[in-house]
Amino acid sequence: MVLPPRLARHVHSARTWIVLGILAPLGMLAVSGLMLLDLRRDAWDKAEQTSRNLLQVIERDIARNAEMFDLSLRAVVENLHAPGLGALDPALRQLVLFDRAATARDMGVMLVIDENGQVTEDIGAVPPRKGSYADREYFRVHRDRTDLGLFVGAPIVSRLTGEPMLPFSRRVAKPDGTFGGVVLGSLKLSYFAHLFDRIGLGRDGAINLYLRDGTRVMRYPYEATDIGVNIAGAPTFRRFLAARSGTFVGTSVRDGIERHYAFTQVGDLPLVLNVALATGDIEAQWRAKALVLGATVLALCGLTMGLSLLFGRELNRRAAMQAELAHLSYTDALTGLPNRRRFDEVFQRTWKSARRTGRPLALLIVDADHFKRYNDRYGHAVGDAVLKGLAQGLAQSVHRPNDLVSRVGGEEFALLLPETDEASALRIAEAVHARIAGLDARIPGLAAGTAGTDAVTVSIGLAATGGPASAGDGDAEAADLYGRADAALYAAKAGGRNRTVRARGPDRARPGPLRSIPVGSTVFL
Repeated sequence: MVLPPRLARHVHSARTWIVLGILAPLGMLAVSGLMLLDLRRDAWDKAEQTSRNLLQVIERDIARNAEMFDLSLRAVVENLHAPGLGALDPALRQLVLFDRAATARDMGVMLVIDENGQVTEDIGAVPPRKGSYADREYFRVHRDRTDLGLFVGAPIVSRLTGEPMLPFSRRVAKPDGTFGGVVLGSLKLSYFAHLFDRIGLGRDGAINLYLRDGTRVMRYPYEATDIGVNIAGAPTFRRFLAARSGTFVGTSVRDGIERHYAFTQVGDLPLVLNVALATGDIEAQWRAKALVLGATVLALCGLTMGLSLLFGRELNRRAAMQAELAHLSYTDALTGLPNRRRFDEVFQRTWKSARRTGRPLALLIVDADHFKRYNDRYGHAVGDAVLKGLAQGLAQSVHRPNDLVSRVGGEEFALLLPETDEASALRIAEAVHARIAGLDARIPGLAAGTAGTDAVTVSIGLAATGGPASAGDGDAEAADLYGRADAALYAAKAGGRNRTVRARGPDRARPGPLRSIPVGSTVFL
């Protein structure tokens, strides 16, 4: 498949491959980064879903048990108004009052307390255990408020069992509606501890149950000093109260750890439950994966970039070698001038441009006179020095960047002069003769012959074209220009050497035999 030239240049450009070798790993890094971000979002989504599921399970369990306690309290309140209850035997009266009471293992005490704060009935003993509870919060609240239904108080330590409990209570009204006492049921805090202990939340995860006034009822992991602490002023708790349920990320006032909080209100109870997962625990597994994946990708990208740079350097080296080879293929090794191959390419291109634009074009063919004599008499080293001197002199005779000086044969040189008419080309030929004069004095081993026949001179054949191009074969016309300049050179040789001969245009008749003329003068061929 042949690629378009412009695309082919890019494909073979070392810079292109280096850029691709750098952009590709950067693309890999970008894709890997997006993958890691996606994995991080997955970790957070999983954590949030886990928190919501745990929250739902715990909330339902607590709400169900609280409902059972409330139903038990309601039943006791109703049974207190049963006819003939006071005439019953104490043991039988206990059975009647508490026949529908919950008997779960985590239930604490259930008491009937009269309007004076004294225990009158006890689910756990006959006769009832004695005690005064007029100082308790639940007693005072029910005494002062007639519109209050179920009341959930702050955690207390039971005076009968010595265990920490959460009190549930309902008001008992006399037939006339006045305060008649309180029915109390308590739930051991160990119930919450057992419930929370079955859940794994990571090293810094936590579960908290609060009253709506900010009092902590229970916390997992459990610490006795946390129970009963009020955090109503904490920013996290204010967010718990702002909505019935939700999630957010915040910092705990207790230990300063950032956590993801999922919270909800427990049924219709004045309780707020939250499940808190430490953000460090949420991202721990992701960080481990990110570290392995990131290190692997970075290593591979670094290796790819390094190989790309090495490959680019190798391409540059190869390109430099190719450029050097190309230069050598177009350069004469001895003189450093462009060689015949380069001359032919530039000549064809310049000739076509001259035909298209109608601008003049001149060609000088320069040949060293009696060059074989230098090699035979002084050796090839001196002959090479003569050629180098000629090349330097010819190159110094032209100054425009488009002028081309090349070595086209053994001791034969060509000067291609675009946009140069015959008169200007003649001036350059005269400059060449002037620069070559005295060349033998600058060549070691040749200076002694300057006065004799060994002086270095050149013969020049000049051909020029000008004006609009005529129709015809362009290559043939180019060959004609070269042929006319070459014929003029041979005429200069035949006319005594050390001179310039101008070739007539192709439309001019050829003259008779040449006349010998001084250096710098010209004749028409």
